Amino acid sequence: MGVNTVRERVSSSNKLERIWLLAKIEYKLRYYENRLGLLWALIKPITDVLIFYVVFKTILKTDIPAFASYLFIGLILWNFFLESTSGTIQILYTKKYLYEYSNMNKMEIYISTLLSSSIGLFFNMIMFIFFYNFIESSTAGLGVHNLWIIPLFINLFILSLALSLILSSIYIFAKDITQIWQVFSIALFYLSPIFYRSELFQTALPAFDYLNPIAGIIINARRVMMQGVQLDFSLFLFDFGYALLFLLGGLLLLNKLGSKAAEKL
Repeated sequence: MGVNTVRERVSSSNKLERIWLLAKIEYKLRYYENRLGLLWALIKPITDVLIFYVVFKTILKTDIPAFASYLFIGLILWNFFLESTSGTIQILYTKKYLYEYSNMNKMEIYISTLLSSSIGLFFNMIMFIFFYNFIESSTAGLGVHNLWIIPLFINLFILSLALSLILSSIYIFAKDITQIWQVFSIALFYLSPIFYRSELFQTALPAFDYLNPIAGIIINARRVMMQGVQLDFSLFLFDFGYALLFLLGGLLLLNKLGSKAAEKL
């Protein structure tokens, strides 16, 4: 094995360790000033579920089976997406010191930030699996089909990373993107099947599950985690295609505009 190969492996190992260390620090700092600390990362999705459960199940009498779990998985995927995109719009400004005064590149900073959100998603998914399979009265049960959640998470991660790159690059020259994304994300939330049936969503908005990639990810996540069936592969391929296309656009924008971030922000 040549000296250059060894150096490359050491450098790659150090880079991965650095990204993971930064992700853990970011995750802890996010809840550092809260009295409940890291526990808040688990409490927040539960409170969200309770609120929507009361509104849609108790008041509006939604007839979706295992509605609490139905809400739970939709909300934890949505919260990851929203946290990853909205929380990184100003990242080139807030983490400016990292790429200016250290040997970290901008892409490492984005990935470490999304990994910190992934830690919360992981714990929430464990809670969902436990609740749905051991507390809900009738479930599909654990099975090999649940493993499809891994490529779905990769899809969600790439999509969130791609939009983070696009939004933060636009922020360099247009600060209004923060407010625009807030409005757009609210619209996207209500145009995703988070608290109503997928069938109703697909009937009311034909083909919109193919136009809205986050909707497709949520629909497929429920299929593999709750219904015990395979992915809708055509929907999955569309969603992955969107994610890769957005990622390409995000990388081009970061490459073109990112070098000007330090002087513009």
